[in-house]
Amino acid sequence: MAKVLITETVLRDAHQSLAATRMTTEEMIPVLDAMDQVGYYSLEAWGGATFDSCLRFLHEDPWARLRTIKDHVKNTKLQMLFRGQNILGYRHYADDVVEYFVQKSIANGIDIIRIFDALNDARNLETAIKATIKEKGHVQAAISYTTSPFHTNEGFAQYAKQLEEMGANSICIKDMSGLLKPYEAYQLVKTIKNTVSIPVNLHCHYTAGLGSMTLLKAIEAGVDGVDTAISPLAMGTSHTPTESLVATLQGTPYDTGLDLAKLDVVAKHFNKIREDYLASGLIDPKVLKVDVNALRYQVPGGMLSNLISQLKMAGKSDKLDAVLEEVANVRADAGFPPLVTPTSQIVGTQAVNNVLFANEGRYARVTKEFKGLVRGEYGKCPAPISDDFKKKIIGDDEIIDYRPADKIAPEIDSLRQRVAPYSEQDEDLLSLALFEQVAIKYFDWRKQQKYKLDANADAENGIHAI
Repeated sequence: MAKVLITETVLRDAHQSLAATRMTTEEMIPVLDAMDQVGYYSLEAWGGATFDSCLRFLHEDPWARLRTIKDHVKNTKLQMLFRGQNILGYRHYADDVVEYFVQKSIANGIDIIRIFDALNDARNLETAIKATIKEKGHVQAAISYTTSPFHTNEGFAQYAKQLEEMGANSICIKDMSGLLKPYEAYQLVKTIKNTVSIPVNLHCHYTAGLGSMTLLKAIEAGVDGVDTAISPLAMGTSHTPTESLVATLQGTPYDTGLDLAKLDVVAKHFNKIREDYLASGLIDPKVLKVDVNALRYQVPGGMLSNLISQLKMAGKSDKLDAVLEEVANVRADAGFPPLVTPTSQIVGTQAVNNVLFANEGRYARVTKEFKGLVRGEYGKCPAPISDDFKKKIIGDDEIIDYRPADKIAPEIDSLRQRVAPYSEQDEDLLSLALFEQVAIKYFDWRKQQKYKLDANADAENGIHAI
């Protein structure tokens, strides 16, 4: 038994889950020094959807955000979420882009890279793991947790062993939908701990109301670290409240050693932000409630809001229950992929199509992305897909049974040329690589802001354009 390590998620996953990843760097800065004094094992502060959101919605440079956080956080490790060969985007990228992104992430302040693949296909983690090791970062390789007739504790443990042999420094059980029940968590942690010799972390959401109980049983089973969220941005589709777990473990062999008074300073700051988000509608009260149906449909919070949005746009909000039922059917047809970015969006959109165009027949309208999933463009699905179903979806197209990135040509040289008209820092190339159109809009906005600042400075100095 040893003290439990706490990873605080409020700077990334907590607001991604509750407030569509809209927290600004300006809202974070006043509390960063206080967070650095708490004694957390790590702060999850970057990656996931934050990169896209900074560029697309907040008029922020995600690299500047990372550097700013690092300037304030001197004692605590910074951690990011990294989608393997997808990096932080929605397709596979060439190996040279993955390697360069890892290099720049660590150079700008990241200590721990939590690397996962939506299909648990280890081939999609190879490049990111090797690159992180080369840059002397900590590789936390993650298992995308799900349930199906093809998923077992022993299977997850063997995958963890494979990741350890690939060079992982620690393992994360990533329960993105809040599916892991307390006694199942106990058995899963025991099985993995008996299989690997590196630390094991548990990340689980509160969606189905099980979070705190699941973490406690995992701790009793010997898990080394857990993810939590400071209480104002906890629960609902977020995580177990940090303070509640710290209080629970005080005086036990698992005592985190964290001070509730220091945590209260952090909570007070985020209380104000929570109130602002509720008042503005940025946090919808729906995401704060317990949804036990998550156990039935395995739909993560972000995916659920996306499905609701698609149905609203089609004027078919009354079809939500039918779509949720169809999600389970589509997932089974496609080999039971875990529902996490990007597979959650792919399966969800196809389920919407199947329901909205049911009069034409199931799979009458198949998305390009769903064809790609069945074809193997994203890697190998956990369960075999029937030949008849493959034929129905992709016809005579080639099946990809090799590592998908093996056929992606190097991209850096081409990106360097495309980013040249906009570039102000090396990292701009990577922003362009992941979200080209969004990045260009941001670069144009950044240039306009700089022009305005220069014009104002000239005016103050008495210099006027003729």
